Amino acid sequence: MRASKGDRLVQHGRVVGQHDQVTEVVEVLGSEGNPPYRVRFEDGHEAIMSPGPDCQVKHRDEQAMDQRGGFADRP
Repeated sequence: MRASKGDRLVQHGRVVGQHDQVTEVVEVLGSEGNPPYRVRFEDGHEAIMSPGPDCQVKHRDEQAMDQRGGFADRP
């Protein structure tokens, strides 16, 4: 998993009814975009995070495409 500053990490809910948790990468602490990351949660607090297999990186270019109505999630 590789991320850059400004990317979003989406941690998918593990049980029915649990919503995805979205955080913004504010600093990459690993080498070459690898974890750990300093992330900011929607409520403003920050934490150090090493994402697991239930996480997905939404890169900035994918986010822009989603806003324009593109197909960023399509393989």
